Amino acid sequence: MKVIGIGDNVCDKYEHLKMMFPGGQAMNFAVYAKLLGADASYMGVFGRDEVADHVIATLDELQVEHSHCRQYDGENGCARVTLVDGDRIFLGSNRGGITKEKPLDLTEEDLEYIKGFSHVHTSNNSHFDSQLAKVKSTGVSLSYDFSGRWNEPDRVERVAPYADYAFLSCGSVTEEEAMEICKMMHAAGIPKIIATRGSYGAMYYDGVGFFSQPPKLVKAIDTLGAGDSFATAFLLSFTESMEREPEKMASDRAFYVGELKKAMEAGAEFASKTCMVQGAFGYGKTFE
Repeated sequence: MKVIGIGDNVCDKYEHLKMMFPGGQAMNFAVYAKLLGADASYMGVFGRDEVADHVIATLDELQVEHSHCRQYDGENGCARVTLVDGDRIFLGSNRGGITKEKPLDLTEEDLEYIKGFSHVHTSNNSHFDSQLAKVKSTGVSLSYDFSGRWNEPDRVERVAPYADYAFLSCGSVTEEEAMEICKMMHAAGIPKIIATRGSYGAMYYDGVGFFSQPPKLVKAIDTLGAGDSFATAFLLSFTESMEREPEKMASDRAFYVGELKKAMEAGAEFASKTCMVQGAFGYGKTFE
């Protein structure tokens, strides 16, 4: 299966360790998909600094294809992070660095390239909302990670016509509130909604019913990337089911639910493994 993450890449600078770890929601998706055995690519914007150098070197080492990326003079995206009892605490960021100044503007060549994939994943931090209609025109399925920004009506309105899946971070709200948020997102026009809730697990809503997935609890070293890893493993499993058995997934509810539960389980299992690694997926490097 070929999948691509389009959008943000960063280094998370761990102030307490003086180590920076590559990440970013879109790039995490590509890296996690590669680690799970998929043919994965990444498309985004790099700056020209030590952060960009480390991100690019990591993608090369992991053999994640990135031939359609852009690179400009300026700061790469980066964030400042610390840990408290294994939970990440964000201290600030440069809001995508050069990406916010020179966001991706997809060309016809890019769109032909995207048509070769089974799925595209992007995020609220990618400065990519203006390009979603172009992605939709390729016919490739699209997922969008809102993180905690499901409470921005303008963003929901921009994204809803084009996203097949929405991922939401709902660890700070009650289960009942999370269910109402999922219903709101579905009413806006997004068919499949997945809310991750940290140690409370995850829930899925498709307008017909809710399905819950308990977490695989571990003594976490670092929770950074747990939501992205859940999304990646879920999407690889569910997209494979949609491609392998499109008619049964559309017409046989029992089969659909069985494949959904398998995908949710895969997400929880992979997220638990990510929590045992520093940074989103390791590959730390010291910085001054």
